[in-house]
Amino acid sequence: GALYSRKFTIDGEQISLQVQDTPFVSLEDDTDNICCQEQINRSIYWADGFVFVYSITDYESYRVIRPLHQHIRKIHPNANIPLLLIANKGDLLRARQVSSKEGLQLASELGGTYYEVSARENCEGVHEAFQQLCQEVSRMIGSCNGEKRRGLHLVRPKSPNMQDLKRRLKQALTSKGKSATTL
Repeated sequence: GALYSRKFTIDGEQISLQVQDTPFVSLEDDTDNICCQEQINRSIYWADGFVFVYSITDYESYRVIRPLHQHIRKIHPNANIPLLLIANKGDLLRARQVSSKEGLQLASELGGTYYEVSARENCEGVHEAFQQLCQEVSRMIGSCNGEKRRGLHLVRPKSPNMQDLKRRLKQALTSKGKSATTL
């Protein structure tokens, strides 16, 4: 569940991008219901756009996309949030389990843009996809005329690594303080 932050310029405008990696989303048994951590729900609340990634070599990763999108729609039933559907591992065509046609069909159903990429062999495809999403988010936010897109006032999550580091530091300082006062 790492949080990645980058700043870059699109169309002459400085953009701050935060990507919350949301691992461990899976289907419950043989149903179309998803099982996910609470951290993922918090990320969904503050997100301005979504990138759904599956592997063309893993049909199960593809199957999770539709229920995850439905979960997001329960949290944001009326929001028009930009989304991308990215089929990764485009360099492993011999091991393909999900066709391009299936990916395009799902992207159309979800109302998103479809990209088939190989993060390993061509990072430009990944860059192009994220740039597309950032442009869509920028247009959407710009059309809100300064109003907040949603009435939610939730704090964006901090990197789990930083939270863990702060907790450990606090514990270390607290235990040193206790031992010093007992002398």
